[in-house]
Amino acid sequence: MTRSSIAKTFVAAAVAALVLGISPAAKAQNRGCSNLTVRGTFADRDTGSITGAGQFAGVNVETFDGRGGITGSGFSSVDGAVSQGTFTGTYTVNSDCTGTYTVQFDGIPPIHAFFVIDEAGNELQVIITDPGNTITCVAKRLFPGLGI
Repeated sequence: MTRSSIAKTFVAAAVAALVLGISPAAKAQNRGCSNLTVRGTFADRDTGSITGAGQFAGVNVETFDGRGGITGSGFSSVDGAVSQGTFTGTYTVNSDCTGTYTVQFDGIPPIHAFFVIDEAGNELQVIITDPGNTITCVAKRLFPGLGI
C-alpha cells in the first residue's frame, strides 16, 4: 500500500467511526419527548418563597397519566404554617423535553409551572411561573425502571 492509500483508508475509517459515534448521541439529544415520557408517579421537593407570605417548602407525590392529566397530594409550609392538600391538573410535554403544567388545589388560585425532563425521564426540574413566586422543585420518579 502506498502512503496515500494508507492515509485515505485511515481518514475513511476515522470519518466512519466519528459518524457512528455521533449518530446515537444525536438521536439521544433529539429524543422526541411526549406526554408519555413522564407517565408514572414522582415525588417532589419544593423550596423557595412567596412574596408577601414568606418562605415556602413542600413535598408531594404526583402522578402523570400519560394523556395530559396530573393528580397528587402533599404537605407544604408557608412561613411555618403547615397544610396538607390534594390537587388535579393538566400538563403538556413538548418534543424538546420541556413542558408546562397547571394544577389546582382547593381554595387557592391555579399554580402554573415550566419543567425540563432530566435523567432519561426519571427526573423533572421545575420552576413555578406565577408572579410573586420564587419556587423551584425537583421531582424524581418513584420506582424507576418498573414502568409504573
